[in-house]
Amino acid sequence: MRELTVTIKTKTGLHARPAALLVNTVSKGKSKVTIEKNGKEANLKSLLGLLSLGVEENDTVTIKVDGKDEDEIIAALSQCAKENELW
Repeated sequence: MRELTVTIKTKTGLHARPAALLVNTVSKGKSKVTIEKNGKEANLKSLLGLLSLGVEENDTVTIKVDGKDEDEIIAALSQCAKENELW
């Protein structure tokens, strides 16, 4: 299992467009991907699950990836975040 802890930098947090970008990025993989904020966890392959966490600007979240393509998913998430200035 790999973990990535980040602080969200987008002014709107992870709502609508930024959330959809992350969900689309991880949905291509086979690993289980979850996101956690303040002890609440959601499936990062589910847009509604991610939105239910209410992630806002300057919130710190932990993304956990468990499976055979962990490294690829972490790399894809990092690239997506860099291109879209998410964290």
